[in-house]
Amino acid sequence: MRTPLNRRTFLRGSGVALALPMLEAMIPAARAAGQARGPVKRFVCLSNNYGVYQKAFFPDENQTGADYDMPETLRGLEKHRKDFTVFSNLDHGFTGGHQGVPVLLSGVRPVLAHNYVEGNISLDQKLAEHHGAATRFPSMTLGVRERNLLSFTRTGVQVPSIDMRAAYRAMFFEDTADKKAAQGERYKRHSSILDVVGEQAKALDRQLGKQDQEKLEEYFDAVRTMEKKIVQQEPWLQRPKPTTDVKEPNPGNGTAEQLKVMIEMIALALQTDSTRAITMVSGFANGDFGLNGGYHGFSHHGERPEPVAALKKIEGFQVTMMSYLIDLLKEQKDPINGGTLFDHTAILYGCGMAAGTHQTKNLPLVLAGGGFKHGEHKVYPKEDARRVPAANLLLSILQNSGLEIDRFGSSSGTLRGLEWKA
Repeated sequence: MRTPLNRRTFLRGSGVALALPMLEAMIPAARAAGQARGPVKRFVCLSNNYGVYQKAFFPDENQTGADYDMPETLRGLEKHRKDFTVFSNLDHGFTGGHQGVPVLLSGVRPVLAHNYVEGNISLDQKLAEHHGAATRFPSMTLGVRERNLLSFTRTGVQVPSIDMRAAYRAMFFEDTADKKAAQGERYKRHSSILDVVGEQAKALDRQLGKQDQEKLEEYFDAVRTMEKKIVQQEPWLQRPKPTTDVKEPNPGNGTAEQLKVMIEMIALALQTDSTRAITMVSGFANGDFGLNGGYHGFSHHGERPEPVAALKKIEGFQVTMMSYLIDLLKEQKDPINGGTLFDHTAILYGCGMAAGTHQTKNLPLVLAGGGFKHGEHKVYPKEDARRVPAANLLLSILQNSGLEIDRFGSSSGTLRGLEWKA
């Protein structure tokens, strides 16, 4: 009978194997391994906190399929028409204005997370768990001026966002030997503490009533999450970081120019396989496009011409930056799967609040790439009784990424009509 390995030894050993650099000589083997498991998939979500001006975003509902007139806000994607899908009448089925923003990637309101087995874990963090230690960063949560409210762990903790300079330094700046040694000691110390705390908590569990046991189980989940994080990060401590000719960016204050730089940073992160799950929230800097005011103020437009025109410029530019990201990924070869990075990267543009008027019905959602069949405007029923959950789209993305699950968040199944390429 085979002697089981120590948990930490096994995880550390497998982590080191996963952590080897992507050398030229390794590419054929990596590609073969990837084909055996299915292609390696990546995910990017581009969002804002105020929804969109819907009249300029959605095609006419009578124009379904491929033959639809491109709406004004989506014109920046025209050249990629066959590579994306726009959806009408998908949402998460509740009202609540700004409370919908953190629900986009889960379909679950944080206050109701206790009703779901996995709480309100967001799609990107579900993918981070799936990819584990395969990349240096299981996920990357970026913010441009606005707070990134999209990413939540299964224990309900919001994942903090970082700016583009911090992301650049994390990916490409090597720590000193002393700093690496100190971090290694912290990992060991935290692991020892978690072991002791875990054993004490198990002993305490036998003395508690059912309700307290449930609360303690939530604590166990937090401990296990921390253990996984340490196990995933530890092998990367001594691994050399990739190099780049791209210069270090400024921290950024949300200008249009810096949003473009952030898009380039996302492409760079995928190109170097630093992570496979990225979310980014962008805002608006007063003065861009010659506009004076604030994004939030514009979003409460009341159909007045000036704020409506401002929203079209802001959101049209966001969509243009999605198109720019598609351009960048189409130019880069995928060293693991073959083809281009775009072939195996799903890019979702959307927001959990449909419009700045605090609507949460008919979310603005566009999906590009990822190996799906695209090129259409898909319209789903408006009636509440026949409503299709937006979480069905999230589930389809997860299944396409290799997760063998049949429910996610508030989904009722996969999204009908959205098919994979053969």
